[in-house]
Amino acid sequence: MIHEIDATNQSLGRLASKIALILRGKMSPKFESHILSGERVMVLNAGKIKFTGRKLEQKRYFHYSGYPGGLRTIKVKDVFEKNPSEVLRRAVLGMLPKNRLRKEMIKNLQFR
Repeated sequence: MIHEIDATNQSLGRLASKIALILRGKMSPKFESHILSGERVMVLNAGKIKFTGRKLEQKRYFHYSGYPGGLRTIKVKDVFEKNPSEVLRRAVLGMLPKNRLRKEMIKNLQFR
């Protein structure tokens, strides 16, 4: 089943937690944690997400290559300007369980 969610004026974290619950399948009465639910989420207007506080200027994403001096940081503002849907995708990815189904669940998140 496809769920369409309009992201206009919705807070990033609250929207991401709602999407993570749907992708996980917890809204279904047949929920089983070890089975992929098959629920899909289509997000509309990802560029109109509301950020509370000073997250755009202060929040950063980190990537570590594993080598000394290999820590790379990028501001959320830069990622949001380049691709607004990537900010929401990263927030949802962090809220999904860290197991083998995570990669398959995030594939069911689509943007328009």
